[in-house]
Amino acid sequence: MLEDRSTIQNRMLSGIPEEYDTSEGSFFYDAVKPVAVELEAAYQQLGEILDKGFAETAMGEWLDKKAAEQGVYRKKPTKATTVVTITGSEGAIVNIGDKVASDTATFICKETKTIDATGQVNVMVECEEYGSAGNVPKGAIKSFPLTLTGLTSVTNGNPVTNGFPGESDEELRQRYFDKVRTPATSGNRYHYKNWAKEYPDVGDAKVLSYEELLAAVPETPPGTVKVVIIDSDRTGAEPELVDKVFDYIEELRPIGAKLIVESAKEVKIHIKASFVVDGNYTQEEGKANMEQKMKEYFRSIAFQKPYVSYAILGSLLLEAEGVLEYSNLTIGFVDESTSTIRWGMENISIKDDQVPVLGGITFE
Repeated sequence: MLEDRSTIQNRMLSGIPEEYDTSEGSFFYDAVKPVAVELEAAYQQLGEILDKGFAETAMGEWLDKKAAEQGVYRKKPTKATTVVTITGSEGAIVNIGDKVASDTATFICKETKTIDATGQVNVMVECEEYGSAGNVPKGAIKSFPLTLTGLTSVTNGNPVTNGFPGESDEELRQRYFDKVRTPATSGNRYHYKNWAKEYPDVGDAKVLSYEELLAAVPETPPGTVKVVIIDSDRTGAEPELVDKVFDYIEELRPIGAKLIVESAKEVKIHIKASFVVDGNYTQEEGKANMEQKMKEYFRSIAFQKPYVSYAILGSLLLEAEGVLEYSNLTIGFVDESTSTIRWGMENISIKDDQVPVLGGITFE
């Protein structure tokens, strides 16, 4: 515990011979008081320096410096990109720098294209902002901020998911500890895991060894290594990200290994119960708050826990703002053999290559 100014001042005064007056207002009292104040501030700064020097407590640029000592670097934010379809008059030109928009984000055209006789053209666009602001659903990009001659409409045929907000302190800290605490060498499983987690927008990774794959599929070729990834939202990864991670690891892996990279399979967890909602909230508001709690819980256990806890799930529902009580809570998942939801009042197992996501919440 750091010493405060009073403790420092009293210790300094105790070293002065007794024949001198050290009471409040005396020369010695007034002389050492400002020194004690400065020493208190110096001790506080020394404590902060210690925090900055250890990975467990460092933050921001200090954590960056500590992680860099082990060759671990913070993943930078990226801008979302996608291809939009623009409709307009034949001969109309879409120029580099033209803008299209959703309700929440603006995108800039990255290429010049001319609309042909079909009346449409596909154009690559990039969000103006870094991060997840540009991650929008299918069809969300639908307007031109400024009128563009000959252009009438725009849409995105696929959801946009590749905008990355950058790595948080906790995510970087965990990758640092993964690097220094696990013996990643010579293409072992830890090496593959670290390689996968280095790639932007990868939230976590699991590596299944040849022995594990052989137990599941006896025909698995020798030397096969399977890497299963989730994205930065800790849900299943898009095919584009899977392909990029494969290409990245393929350049680093040892010769002779057969690499497989896959997205974790999403297990949609469905919830139903009789909920009592506070009168100050609408049913939709209560439901939205519960959905947020569930998504946070599923993110926290992705690749960390082998099951969804019925008990924890129930307690978190009660923590949602506006939810007073519930009864007859059941949770379920889609049974692949029957394509129907299997309901129950028990934990739901999650396999090594699976990740839980919210399927829906139903009021009974």
